[in-house]
Amino acid sequence: MTVAPVLFSELASAGGKKVGVATLNKPGALNGLSLEMCRLLADRLEQWEQDDQIAVVVLHGAGERSFCAGGDLQDMYQGMVDNTSRDPWGNLHAREFFDVEYRLDYQIHTYAKPILCWGSGVIMGGGVGLMMGASHRVVTDTTRFAMPEISIGLFPDVGGTWMLARLPGGIGLFLALTGAQLGAGDCLHLGLADYALKAEQWDALMKGVLAVSWQGRRNEDHIALRALLLEMQGPEAIPEGPLQQQLAFIRLSCDGRDFDAICANIAAMAQHPDPWLQRAARNFNAGSPGSARLSYTLLQRVRLLSLADVFREEYIVSLQCGAQGDLQEGIRALIIDKDKQPRWNPARLEDATEAWVQRFFEQPWPVGTEHPLADLGRH
Repeated sequence: MTVAPVLFSELASAGGKKVGVATLNKPGALNGLSLEMCRLLADRLEQWEQDDQIAVVVLHGAGERSFCAGGDLQDMYQGMVDNTSRDPWGNLHAREFFDVEYRLDYQIHTYAKPILCWGSGVIMGGGVGLMMGASHRVVTDTTRFAMPEISIGLFPDVGGTWMLARLPGGIGLFLALTGAQLGAGDCLHLGLADYALKAEQWDALMKGVLAVSWQGRRNEDHIALRALLLEMQGPEAIPEGPLQQQLAFIRLSCDGRDFDAICANIAAMAQHPDPWLQRAARNFNAGSPGSARLSYTLLQRVRLLSLADVFREEYIVSLQCGAQGDLQEGIRALIIDKDKQPRWNPARLEDATEAWVQRFFEQPWPVGTEHPLADLGRH
């Protein structure tokens, strides 16, 4: 019996309006996001946006371990293997997946109704893309939030560069280059989440959501949902996370335009007494040098761009990564052969120069072809 990768339900609330609930339903794979799941979510969100009976949408993941751990790397890898031409435009899976995924994420950012995202457990990569645009983002005591793409030869995509470029100087780059994991306290402090609850409060939260008399008017329903979440969160202070505790040190180490100095500073964190910084340094030292340079350059390029323009830029870079970067090798080492011994190219940071990285920003489609996301943000 085939199990649907996304489950949808419409629950009646106290005032007669309905709450739409979308559940990512691949708990064994930490709810990793496939092309089919993106399509299903996009279609249902569009239906619910047009349905006057749906007042609020809730997005969460099945199981207790993860909201969404990222994109489906198996499918991504197979698309690269099948693309024997090594032409970025020839990777049909990547062209379609990133088109659908980026449109879905933009749809969430611009949704006309409140979206409550329950970010409990693992939230990484594509999961961050889903959560980032939700109007009411909840983290819990089990949240592990990260953009760990440097470990597979990619970059913080799904709007991740837009998000990280807007953090205080140096912080976004540190997170991009280390894949450091954040808990609830750090997510709240950086504005990556809005509310913090206990994971065990999920049932109580849904009971509270269904007890609200939703009005079907965007502003009033936003206010009502915020009031409910604040009441459930309570006045108790959220404990500081490790990033908060090391915030000044990280900013001093990672702010500015000296890429080589920043990389040296992060590498040196392996000798820091803080175990969290030590782990961040290990991730950086084992990660793709090309991804480090690409992430740094992207954060500089997108800083003043609109969200739609950032998605258009990331789309180009994502296709290029699928053909000429370290992505295929990174996935091979992590989940295909599982030897965890990627052969990065370039293998050294000094070879991942500013001139080298420019290839990733070349439009891969035929001359005269419009950008596949050209219409994003027009309506």
